Amino acid sequence: MPFRIGFDAERYIEEQSRYIRERLERHDRLYLEFGGKLMEDLHAARVLPGFDAQAKIKVLERLRADLEVLICIFAEDIEQNKVRGDYGITYDLEVLRMIDNLRERGLEVNSVVLTRYEGQSSAERFIRRLERRGIAVCCHEATVGYPFDIDAVVSEQGYGHNKYIPCTRRLVVVTAPGPASGKLATCLSQLYHEMRRGMRSGYSKFETFPIWNLPLHHPVNLAYEAATADLKDVNMIDPYHLEATGQSAVNYNRDVEAFPLLRRMFEKLGAGAPVFRSPTDMGVNRAGFCIIDDEVVREASCQEIIRRSFRLAVDYRRGEIEADTLQRVKLLLENLELEDTDRPGVREARDYAARLASSGDTGEEQAVAALELPDGRVVTGRGSGRMTAPAALLLNAVKQLAGIDDSLHLLSPVVLEPIYDMKRDILGLTVTALDCREVLMALGLSAATNPLAQLAMDRLSGLRHCQAHVTVIASRGDADTYRQLGIDMTNDPVYATDKLYYEL
Repeated sequence: MPFRIGFDAERYIEEQSRYIRERLERHDRLYLEFGGKLMEDLHAARVLPGFDAQAKIKVLERLRADLEVLICIFAEDIEQNKVRGDYGITYDLEVLRMIDNLRERGLEVNSVVLTRYEGQSSAERFIRRLERRGIAVCCHEATVGYPFDIDAVVSEQGYGHNKYIPCTRRLVVVTAPGPASGKLATCLSQLYHEMRRGMRSGYSKFETFPIWNLPLHHPVNLAYEAATADLKDVNMIDPYHLEATGQSAVNYNRDVEAFPLLRRMFEKLGAGAPVFRSPTDMGVNRAGFCIIDDEVVREASCQEIIRRSFRLAVDYRRGEIEADTLQRVKLLLENLELEDTDRPGVREARDYAARLASSGDTGEEQAVAALELPDGRVVTGRGSGRMTAPAALLLNAVKQLAGIDDSLHLLSPVVLEPIYDMKRDILGLTVTALDCREVLMALGLSAATNPLAQLAMDRLSGLRHCQAHVTVIASRGDADTYRQLGIDMTNDPVYATDKLYYEL
């Protein structure tokens, strides 16, 4: 189906920048906690079609002169090699990637903060790696009494025990590679030290989801619950906001639970009444004001919930999550009366795979990928000893977009055979089927002498925003290539082979 816009990205960047600046003017220094992804917010781009995945960083670029960044990482996440799911890289590597991206945009990184640090060996190696590249590191141990013993938390033995991080800019953005990284505690620790120094410092939260001025059970907000099913986040009406204003606003359990701590902290420091009446007041989220087509974002959010259910089913099959996490998203599907076959390409891929199975094909040759083109046509591709199903699908899809007859081959055996031979005879791989990246490289080489290959390659950008489904668990390489092309891929929780280890 054609991609439809439901969100005004330019208006969002303009309004969000202005609103943060207004909040900044109230304080000598503002600590702005960033929830979600600071860069490449693919979830927001999926549920709010038209949202710029780089919108948040573009907002910060407009505030560059007043801004510096603290990056928090939970020390145990380093020890456990926790992985960012959409990119497949560990949190410590994601910190390095974030620093590079921020520097490229001219944004100053003050330091990296290791939270709840206990001398973990992996954390120690990470500290050395950072410091030897000239990056400042600060280690904070777990805070005594956090979060319930306020007297202990707001004391020299609590936040006072943390090393103060000197900052020079008025706006300090506190971000992290993932959730539960200690961003709030870092902000509050800094506030404690600066208030003791007589500074008029403040705190705000930049959290895109849930969107506070949408209904509680709006699909956009339910998609947030699906995205954080492993964290067990639950959307709720902000009771403090309802009491203070008489108006309903949506927030989530962790922010609501943390609000009394912040309020009592201000009171204990002798700063008088808190600046904010509620967790919602703490936020600077203007996304809800930039939705221009509610029907479009509802439909996109329902698709995102289905997509999350597929992803969690794969994670469960891999042993990465417990059954209750998967069940939480299945309940969302039931409540919205959604089926997994409501996702484009699922039915077509499964039907084709069933036909292959009935004809006697086995293993990877039963793997099928299907993709819905912008005009509504569904294209399929099957796996083989020569090519993975997602790779075959890419070739078939660009042939359809370019109007190339299906019987014509874009890749000559003259190009492909040396690649197969190298994988088998030189690299010693037992799996020689070409993946998406290898097929695209071969297509690029063929384009030098084959006009049809050039025509097909020129159509690759037309696959952006398309939806695809594969009847087996795709390799990380194929999944990464689809993401880079802007294609949303889902997978059935089925392994492509009975082998416990294979080179895909």
